[in-house]
Amino acid sequence: METYDLIVVGSGPGGYVAAERAGALGKKVLLIEKGFLGGVCTNLGCIPTKSLLHGAKQYKHALEGEKIGLETKEVTYNLEKAMAWKQDTVETLRGGIGFLMKSNKVETVFGEAEFVDAHTVQVGETTYKGDYLIVATGSSPFVPPIPGSNLPHVLTSDAILAVEKIPETLTVIGGGVIGVEFASYFSMIGTKVTVIEMMEEILPMMDGDFAKMMRREMKGVDFRLGCKVEEVTSEGVAYTDAKGKKQTLASELVLMSVGRKPNVAGLENLKLDIARGGVLVNDRLQTNVANVYAIGDVNGKSLLAHSASRMAEVAIANIFGTTKQRMRYNAIPWAVYSSPEAAGCGLTETEAANQGISIKSETVQMRSNGRFLAEHGKRAGGLVKVIASTETNVILGVHLLGPYSSEMIWGAAAIIEAELRIQDVKEIVFPHPSVSELIKDACFALDHTL
Repeated sequence: METYDLIVVGSGPGGYVAAERAGALGKKVLLIEKGFLGGVCTNLGCIPTKSLLHGAKQYKHALEGEKIGLETKEVTYNLEKAMAWKQDTVETLRGGIGFLMKSNKVETVFGEAEFVDAHTVQVGETTYKGDYLIVATGSSPFVPPIPGSNLPHVLTSDAILAVEKIPETLTVIGGGVIGVEFASYFSMIGTKVTVIEMMEEILPMMDGDFAKMMRREMKGVDFRLGCKVEEVTSEGVAYTDAKGKKQTLASELVLMSVGRKPNVAGLENLKLDIARGGVLVNDRLQTNVANVYAIGDVNGKSLLAHSASRMAEVAIANIFGTTKQRMRYNAIPWAVYSSPEAAGCGLTETEAANQGISIKSETVQMRSNGRFLAEHGKRAGGLVKVIASTETNVILGVHLLGPYSSEMIWGAAAIIEAELRIQDVKEIVFPHPSVSELIKDACFALDHTL
């Protein structure tokens, strides 16, 4: 029986980063994966969806290109080629993760991990021992007990990535990040898309004003808010609308996108404390069992790939590092890669009010920015909002809606993590012309002094 300094179960953006970091420290590491390296993010989530969205955005830009001088005789969207591009991207990144493991001397085993105890994992007939164990088993799409949810035309976010033809109609059940991104993708390639959301607004983590503009800008999507799905049939979806009236909606495909659930099945022998939201951990990612850590979606703290990667770094620092670290969640950015993009970091105005924090905020229109205007025109919509403490001028939240949002939001995360004040950001030199200048513009709108 081989013994390791660390056994990591699950090779998503939490698991493979944990294995890499420990391997780089010279530790003997075993990484166990039941499917493909990279987990959901690389194979069924972040990467394939962004690949498809990029192509759809290019298609949309080409169709609308005449206004900027781009004249084409005919533009078509080839789903088969788009899917091939997506798969090539996935396999290339998957291979890159494999190379990363080899270069850091991480041993990789493929198969279903059976947890024997807090130090022992079995794969097939082979048993492995580890001083420490990191559980990074991720999450799976949640399918609510709606009658008809098991019909063949009802797909999860995993299955819809493999469709072989563009559907004429698609109903998306759920207006969260995954649902909005798929609604954006299919609407751009010609599908008639309807989103049914039980809440009164989409994207609950987003500033309310931004969510409303997001819906307005997604002109190819019909959003039906405050609606409860009652049943899915072979013809479509039956639901109760916001006024309590029964409605039916014909749909060729239905995407079930109401959230994800942590993969905690099979962890019983570890004797971990598990709640409905996932494995319970402290701010060092340690479970109630001292040598066992749980990172990523399985602990339910923050179901984002970059959160999982940071959790991996914190866990490894606490297991093997000389400086102990804590996981901080106040400056974790989020992004929606739809058209338009959106991103945010820190508090919204509503969250600040709920916490009793006195704030001031300013919102600037993206069309006031030179680069945005040059590339998207004066009729396109976009917003930037900066939220700061009225007492200290420390920036507490930054929210973006428009192009490049996902690429700019890291700066907001740095600002919030470093607790920079309005005047600190005003002294930063932003490149011109760039859409990022709008963050500085919002800060000047908050405070005109020099």
